[in-house]
Amino acid sequence: MRARTWWTAVVVAVLAVAAAGCGDDGGDGDAAPEPPPDAGGLVVTSTAFADGDPVPQRHTCDGDDVSPPLAFEGVPDATAELALVVRDPDADGFVHWVVAGLPPEATELAEGDLPPGAVEADNGFGEPGWAGPCPPEGDHTYAFTLYALEEPSGIGAGDEADEAAAAVESAPAAATATLRGTYERP
Repeated sequence: MRARTWWTAVVVAVLAVAAAGCGDDGGDGDAAPEPPPDAGGLVVTSTAFADGDPVPQRHTCDGDDVSPPLAFEGVPDATAELALVVRDPDADGFVHWVVAGLPPEATELAEGDLPPGAVEADNGFGEPGWAGPCPPEGDHTYAFTLYALEEPSGIGAGDEADEAAAAVESAPAAATATLRGTYERP
């Protein structure tokens, strides 16, 4: 009988992890990390959507699933590297994108493109690069947080999503800025 109880616990744990990885809308899981408050004069914007507005379908799983264009300004002189983490706080902080190695003089990420030297960690689906909004139900918020890091992040291409995001989020930053978008599937 103990073996059956143990086996049931294992199956339940595996299903819970799988649901979280698929971007479920959370609920009882660990609290998702909140983006830090904007600090240091750094600003991140997009020509595709304004802060708090819907992310266009083109940039989601229901469209071309291409990363949106982003622009940034106000990068502090003390910046060694820029890094970007995109999370869905409505899905326990599911990681949609981690980009590191952006040079401090960079002013944008073009739609679907990275500058030379930039690297992408895996996203929460275990694939490298951008994973556009694709909530299973309801309207979700997506936090695009830019970090002006004081030291190189050490993030490499294909690093695991949660580890890469946590490394960026815990690194000393001269400034941070967040752009929020929403998406609800049609």
